[in-house]
Amino acid sequence: MLRAVFIGLSENKSLRHFAESSAMGRRMSSRFAAGLEVKDAVAAAKKLNAMGATVSIDNLGENVTNAAEARESAKLYHDMLDELSKDGLKANISLKLTHMGLDVDPALCHDLVSELVDHAVKIDNFVRIDMEGSPYTQKTLDFVHELHRIPGHSGHVGAVIQSYMRRAEADVEKLLSERIRIRLCKGAYKEPADIAFQQKSEVDANYVKLAKTLIKSGVYHGIATHDENIINELKQFAKAESIPASAFEFQMLYGVRRGLQEQLIKEGWGLRVYVPFGTEWYPYFMRRLAERPANALFIAKNMFRN
Repeated sequence: MLRAVFIGLSENKSLRHFAESSAMGRRMSSRFAAGLEVKDAVAAAKKLNAMGATVSIDNLGENVTNAAEARESAKLYHDMLDELSKDGLKANISLKLTHMGLDVDPALCHDLVSELVDHAVKIDNFVRIDMEGSPYTQKTLDFVHELHRIPGHSGHVGAVIQSYMRRAEADVEKLLSERIRIRLCKGAYKEPADIAFQQKSEVDANYVKLAKTLIKSGVYHGIATHDENIINELKQFAKAESIPASAFEFQMLYGVRRGLQEQLIKEGWGLRVYVPFGTEWYPYFMRRLAERPANALFIAKNMFRN
């Protein structure tokens, strides 16, 4: 029930406007977002690199309404890639197609994202195309396949698969047939039962099944989860199959399970931390609470303590 409440709140425009424009809202968001500007994300990336983690940086935002906004979003990512290269950081970028104008002009979106992948290729970096709600699933995957086939782009652009989607296994098979790198997560949008598993046990079972397929694939993938039981099962699976820790990486969100992040690094497993930043943080913040409602209590305690 709480998950449904937080997902509903993530779509409330009035609350979003209040939260993103208020000092109290920004203070609450600081647990899960690095800050509002590029410099904040770069500073967070430096600290995480020093800890032994790699990073994926996302400028929060989605569903821009005009071409100018899409171009501005792309420009910020170009600036970010330049900063990452200049500072020699072990970090890549993650973006949403609707933030690049997919709803406004698909051709413009394709050009903007292709130019970003070109930039990433020049500096030996990587662009992760994030997954959004189910209306965008096929469009996003088609986009990734097309981008990956462009000469020079292979290995520099990847997709996200959500294990709660019933189609996920078939999508994984198709992506693997072209050796496209995948970030596997569980999913954080409200989807109907005919296209998505509704029970946590079903989502988890599909996640573990797909994760084992990815780990054995010979392609470098990201296994994104904070579930310690699943992580332990996958670590044991990798050891039993003689798969080296360097063959894949675990991925976690900025500000979530920091102790577990440090433990994985200490044990020699690859860890990438997803670092979001920007002024449009509210939907992301609410989806994080939907994934784990206990985070709401944690944040409230810290607000009162401070």
